[in-house]
Amino acid sequence: MNEQKNSVQMMLQWAAAKPNASWLFQPILGQWKTTTWAQGSDQVRRMAATLKAMNWAPGSRIGISGRNTAHWIMADLAITMAGHVSVGLYPKQASATTRYILEHSEAKAVFLGPMPDADDFMAAIPSSVCTISFPYQEAPVGQLKWDELVAATAPMALEAYQAPPPEALMTLIYTSGTTGNPKGVMLSYGNVLFAVYSIMNLVPSLGQECYFSYMPLAHAFERFAIALPSCYNGGEVHFLENVDKMGEQLAQVAPTRFFGVPLVYGRIQTAILHKMPQHKLDRLMAIPLLRTIIRRKIRVAVGLQHVRFCLSGAAPIPAALLDWYKRNLGLVVLQGYAPTEASVYSSACLPDQNRIGSVGKPPQNAGFKLSDDGEILFKHPGLMMGYYKDPESTRAAFTEDGYLRTGDKGRVDEDGYLYITGRIKDIFKTAKGKYVAPAPIECLLARDTDLENLLFIGSGMNQPVMAVTLTAAARGKPRAEVEQGLIAEMAAVNTTLEPHEKIAKCVVLKDAWNIENGLMTPTMKVKRNEVEKRYAGLMERELQIRSAVGWE
Repeated sequence: MNEQKNSVQMMLQWAAAKPNASWLFQPILGQWKTTTWAQGSDQVRRMAATLKAMNWAPGSRIGISGRNTAHWIMADLAITMAGHVSVGLYPKQASATTRYILEHSEAKAVFLGPMPDADDFMAAIPSSVCTISFPYQEAPVGQLKWDELVAATAPMALEAYQAPPPEALMTLIYTSGTTGNPKGVMLSYGNVLFAVYSIMNLVPSLGQECYFSYMPLAHAFERFAIALPSCYNGGEVHFLENVDKMGEQLAQVAPTRFFGVPLVYGRIQTAILHKMPQHKLDRLMAIPLLRTIIRRKIRVAVGLQHVRFCLSGAAPIPAALLDWYKRNLGLVVLQGYAPTEASVYSSACLPDQNRIGSVGKPPQNAGFKLSDDGEILFKHPGLMMGYYKDPESTRAAFTEDGYLRTGDKGRVDEDGYLYITGRIKDIFKTAKGKYVAPAPIECLLARDTDLENLLFIGSGMNQPVMAVTLTAAARGKPRAEVEQGLIAEMAAVNTTLEPHEKIAKCVVLKDAWNIENGLMTPTMKVKRNEVEKRYAGLMERELQIRSAVGWE
């Protein structure tokens, strides 16, 4: 392998090799504003010089907030070039969490991006933290402004930049956290370089790459899947302006690589079925001459016609949903498994190594093994330095011989494919003393396309119940129709389960689960403890009512 370069060095390389090529595509009021490699590099160097002039100690932490934007990525690179440590902040996270992260990381400054909750966010910033506004209408007004700073500062000289040693801290990524305060995952330059080069060797570029960035850049997955790779393969990065334009702008961008959580794939499926019901789709798919034409039209309509690599991560995706994409769109959605603490380098299905339901074969250099009790363990140079200011949690995260404890249970089939069987902490015990792993059962029932979110609840109960929410389309259907389909699917799932695992009933909840009501993390994972706590009384009452389906 050639000498490994960090993201700043690669950005400078592309700025020299193809200065006028487009790199960052920012939509503003529906119009795309393009930044070339030369323009982006110039802004990064100017902001890096500005940060250096602040005379903060090397390695000072600097936050980046707001929705994904061109300036988010440029700020991240400027922080790195200035010798400091970036700290991403999730959009719409609780004010208390924002304040905790800024105080815990001892942040010197925070970049302010466009956000829907500007007043709450600004109120959470400690008075000691310097604020710098990105040039967007929805960005809060800070003490300093990006455009004014870069206009007033000469670019940092190329010879003034020295790449830090591999052991130096590069970034702090705070886990989105389903319980308690988030932990600051410390990733070094060596961690990031190992992971980025390993990921790119597994899935090399086959031509000009085009990315669509819409999942939070504060999350490790988006950084390692899009932001960092674009610096290494010279790919274009297009940003989502706001969530309401997801369908419209995904179709405009038509990325070559697409990444999403299961909820996103479910919503794309729902949008397709809203325009073309499954019974009609089934009839068209049964005609060979029409099948290819219809698949192509649908993929063009949703913006997936150019996808060469399509991956789902962050949570288990139902096998039925993967099968639906392959059968109806001719699109193979691969499943991956990527803990932040492992620099998201662990295991993923690949185009030539795919088995539905698994997360692929762990690469040889990932150091994978299962513990005696089935916990998934990894050991490689990408493993985090530890949790920031938390030696106790750091010790608990590793085995005595240096393997990362993922907290997930798994199994490996005869061909070496890894399957996630559930989070260790999510496994519950019923009143009968039997243990139940909820995730696989939730995935089985998720084949009901009327359902958006599911949570299997049963700790201390005689029999578990499934709490579900409906898609927007299903909420417009007659209740009897939804109930009939749900009863049929529940019966089919129950035939595959042990007696103590069977779903006693499904309870349909009125309200959607989202970030705003505290039932989902910023990365769209369900906060199991919060849902269970909020609906514990309702579930107990529903168990006393003899019906297959209950409605809140």
